[in-house]
Amino acid sequence: MRSVAYFGPAGTFTEEALLSQPDLAAAQRTPFASVPEVIAAVERHDAEGGIVPIENMIEGSVSVTLDTLAFDSELVIKREVDLPVSLNLCARPGVTLSDVRTVVSFPHAIAQCRGWLAKKLPAADSRASHSTSDAAREVAKSKRTDLAAICNRLAAQLYGIEILATEIEDHPENQTRFVLVGIGIPAATGHDKTSIVCFQREDRPGSLLDILQAFAARAINLTKLESRPTKRGLGDYCFFIDCEGHISDEVIADALRNLAAKQAEVKFLGSYPVGGPQEAGVARRHAAGRAWKHASAWVESLRAQIDETAVEDGA
Repeated sequence: MRSVAYFGPAGTFTEEALLSQPDLAAAQRTPFASVPEVIAAVERHDAEGGIVPIENMIEGSVSVTLDTLAFDSELVIKREVDLPVSLNLCARPGVTLSDVRTVVSFPHAIAQCRGWLAKKLPAADSRASHSTSDAAREVAKSKRTDLAAICNRLAAQLYGIEILATEIEDHPENQTRFVLVGIGIPAATGHDKTSIVCFQREDRPGSLLDILQAFAARAINLTKLESRPTKRGLGDYCFFIDCEGHISDEVIADALRNLAAKQAEVKFLGSYPVGGPQEAGVARRHAAGRAWKHASAWVESLRAQIDETAVEDGA
């Protein structure tokens, strides 16, 4: 990939995630001020791919990413990247912790530090910025001596501000998931995930159960189930579903075929390699693939026994 758009400005966790991927780090990088702008840049072919945050282990899904992919774009997810997140409180040189009266950062970052802020800076106000890097840049440019930013070490170094406190997140094993979006479905790796959005054809008792049974009946493991408003009417919801497997797996294809034909309108968001350790997932997918091939061979052996001439004679 020669060019990549990312949620900026420079110094965001999104850029950190991008830099963790050697092929993306070698590409031309262009920051954009919002997730929809990143996705729009890829759709305009200003970049071959775009990387954006999609989920944090503490605060959950990044709704603007889900909604843009589901309702406003035809791009698909091509890869996911899991990044350990360490948050720091940073300020201009000479500012001390006792001086801080206002903390600025991306809303998800502030939320991940609620406990620390309540304990260490109970009188300080919190204010939202477009990104953690934007917060660092604002603090660097400000003349205020009572302003601090929650950001990563990369942004602090980039904008020349000092770290007052490290690892201030309330959960030390914090991680954020990012996705690379673009055009085309990557080939199966044996450790893949498929993401879809299901829109119910009608709101009735058991409709969600019917959707889930399409996966349960085929022993497909779901890794995520989340409801979001459809924007079509108050109380009307769709379901974001992640499952193990790739669209090239017959069992996944069959489940989606069943859903689209019987249960729901389905939007395909992508089949792509899973981030993180792969060994266990590869073993599960290989086992499921062998079982499905065995079952398919058995069904085909039964079909081969059909006597077509008997039907013709009876007619």
